Amino acid sequence: MENNFAASNDAWLVYDGECPVCKTYTKYIRIRDTVGQLHLVDARYPSALLDEITDAGLDIDQGMVLKFKDVIYYGPEAIHVLTLLSTPSGIFNRINYYFFSSKMGAEVFYPMGKALRTALLKLLGIKYIENLKHARHLQKPKK
Repeated sequence: MENNFAASNDAWLVYDGECPVCKTYTKYIRIRDTVGQLHLVDARYPSALLDEITDAGLDIDQGMVLKFKDVIYYGPEAIHVLTLLSTPSGIFNRINYYFFSSKMGAEVFYPMGKALRTALLKLLGIKYIENLKHARHLQKPKK
């Protein structure tokens, strides 16, 4: 299933499955049926999409990633695009739309959510994913 992430209009959201903020967000966000299905990818587990993100040099600990129509969106841009794809139904999605439907709103409010995530991870003793650090250890030495 995951190998087909570029072949459809579905959206793929890569998030931290141990982060309470991220888990809550992914639990309530809903995208419009006309867009397709929203696939949730926990960055704490290996996947082809996480490999693609790492190869692109994107630090998953510093921002969520959305892949839609073969384009990768990162951080504030990811939440902005995801908000535009989301349905206006439900209080969560309406609040989400209010904060993140404009690029400026996403640029202002996304860092606040990221700061909350950082504080919660430290408070709860949850380690970062460190996808870029782990990738460096796996690289072959240059000759």
